[in-house]
Amino acid sequence: MRFARAWRLALFAVFVAVTANPAADAAASSDRGRPVKVMTRNLYLGANLNGPVRAALSAPSPVAALVAFGNANAKLWQTVVATNSPARAKLLAAEIDEREPDLIGLQEVAVWRSGPVELPNPNGSPGNFALPNATQADYDFLAGLLTELRAVGQRYEVVATTIEADVEGPAFLGMPGLPGYTPLADHRLTMRDVILRRSEGDIDVFESGTGNYSNAATFSVTLGDRQFKFTRGYNWADVQVKKRAFRFINTHLESELSGYALAQAFELMSGPAQTEQPVVLVCDCNSDPLNHTIKPGDTVPHAAPYELITGPFRFTDEWLLVHTAAEGWTSGLSETVDDNDLSDIDHRIDMIFGRRPDGSAIPADRGWITGDSARTPQGLWASDHMGVVMRLHP
Repeated sequence: MRFARAWRLALFAVFVAVTANPAADAAASSDRGRPVKVMTRNLYLGANLNGPVRAALSAPSPVAALVAFGNANAKLWQTVVATNSPARAKLLAAEIDEREPDLIGLQEVAVWRSGPVELPNPNGSPGNFALPNATQADYDFLAGLLTELRAVGQRYEVVATTIEADVEGPAFLGMPGLPGYTPLADHRLTMRDVILRRSEGDIDVFESGTGNYSNAATFSVTLGDRQFKFTRGYNWADVQVKKRAFRFINTHLESELSGYALAQAFELMSGPAQTEQPVVLVCDCNSDPLNHTIKPGDTVPHAAPYELITGPFRFTDEWLLVHTAAEGWTSGLSETVDDNDLSDIDHRIDMIFGRRPDGSAIPADRGWITGDSARTPQGLWASDHMGVVMRLHP
């Protein structure tokens, strides 16, 4: 983890120097203007990427690591197929159709591609192993969602797209060179965060941008000495509705280690969040404000990124202006998203934050959780997360 002592001291100084968030006064503002609906929605990439990497890391030798990785990756792909992103896109489109948000921040907007299996060379050199070079398109989550939105009469346009992790690995059964070995495919995942704007609305976009965090989780697997780097990032748009302008930011912070998520949040707060305009920030923040435990191998509590955003950088958790935390649980479903009910949705990591230039809250008068009332004919939920929509008055 890249947490130098100097960086920690600088961050501590920021915490000490800046006052807490005065949300209550701003929420009472009478000059509210035309409300704006914003949404944060994690589409769910279709499987848990931890399986192949962890299988390889726990193997006793490079050969065993390769076999463990390939077999686990075959299982991962079975899960991606079973979680049926085209069917789930119909549910996601129905959620958006019901609430008609003006701006949407999407996370885990995956592109899955496949190609021939490429293993390390017999001499131990990596060759093309784990290079993201597969080109056969299997699933494009953004194209699928936009198609389903048009089918229900809703037109949204892409404002900004950030390319994040782009990783690939082989999937096979058995062990290369032995009877029963069955090569399947190299599977490539390209992750994106996307901002959408409702085409029929009156929100104008003047400028937009994207970026990737310098702090990224990297796992070195002894399979031809390749590294799997899970890059994350953000995108933003300067928009105006009527005469009111604000910056809309969308991001997805690291899920595996809160230390990385905290460092990424600090980059965001020090970068695109530094503006003289009001800011609306939507995210899968992977930070539960009620969870102060520290994962094994981590450096900070799970709540730390949230506390950074709402503490020294004075953003207001907009949901709490109109609801209690317990009314806003958004995460906890299983990898297969075919849970019988929503009893495992028991924490809140999908957030909408607001901040005016003086540090006060952006008034909010309504908030909704989406994705909690419908399943596909197969019994799948739209995502392993719920969505959040807020009606704000920037």
